[in-house]
Amino acid sequence: MPFLDLESNIPATRFTDDFVKKLCSSAAEILSKPKERINAVVKAGLPMQIGGSMEPCVILTVSAVTVVSTAELNKEHSAKFFQFLMKELQLSEDRIVLRFCPLETWQVGKKGTVMTFL
Repeated sequence: MPFLDLESNIPATRFTDDFVKKLCSSAAEILSKPKERINAVVKAGLPMQIGGSMEPCVILTVSAVTVVSTAELNKEHSAKFFQFLMKELQLSEDRIVLRFCPLETWQVGKKGTVMTFL
């Protein structure tokens, strides 16, 4: 059950429903998870700075159980997420930052319990 939190200073009009669907489909493929398990939030038009510049930028946080748990996995994921974001948002790689947050099953609630018990 991966969670994607995308924050950007790019105007909200650039983040259409189609973009969010593509982000979720790409994340499902990158993380080898069913599309139905991907959860995404896009926050646009934020005052943001990366690398000392307010130019268009994105910070993508990927939180998940097991699939973001090692440097080797995240190196592969990073390359693919960068490729997607660079293509879809016409950003250079220096305007994108990824953050991987591994979760434990007891940290994710669903259906009135936590994933540990599902």
